[in-house]
Amino acid sequence: MKPWPKVLFYVLVVRPIVLIIMGLNVRHRERLPEGAAILVVNHNSHLDTLAVASIVPMRNLARLRPVGARDYFCRNPFCEMLSRNMLGVIPLDRRPKRGEDLFGECVTALNNGELLVIFPEGTRGEPEERVPFKAGIGRLVERCPDTPMVPVFLRGCGKSLPRGEALFVPFVCEAVVGEALAFAGDRKAVARQLEVAMDALEETLPTIADWDSI
Repeated sequence: MKPWPKVLFYVLVVRPIVLIIMGLNVRHRERLPEGAAILVVNHNSHLDTLAVASIVPMRNLARLRPVGARDYFCRNPFCEMLSRNMLGVIPLDRRPKRGEDLFGECVTALNNGELLVIFPEGTRGEPEERVPFKAGIGRLVERCPDTPMVPVFLRGCGKSLPRGEALFVPFVCEAVVGEALAFAGDRKAVARQLEVAMDALEETLPTIADWDSI
């Protein structure tokens, strides 16, 4: 896959949507890594992937690889073509077959110096409500133990495009990038380690109630 169609799509389509229509504010963009890394993001909306893509420096867009459910991003040949060629999606099976290497393509991407976007909640929840991270993130990190994990907390995307809606709703959206985390050697502890980091990032942002009172 040549990188330029994806870069053009992100620059000409994604960024105008996110920066002009959504008005995304970003904190600590300088913490985004230059090499291979796993960006761990909370998940409330289809806008989440676009929001993350809009904060990544242009020089790194060709390496950006969001990870998403195969049954959604590859539900037909046209969607698969767009997802893989324009977004760079790595599709995962929600119910992998016995013996299937679920994270094989993810590991290859990290070994090639790419930047993965992972949503450990597994699916979009209720607007602005997090659910516990799934343990699978630990299995991936264990296979690439030297790859940093960078938490990215998003707020407002679930209000701008709630689950089940097709139209944008004007709402203030925020993104805060956390410090890189290292694998401590216990894959079962990874999900909790990331949840604690997300809690800390969330506390740095104003609450939804605060915004409503402005």
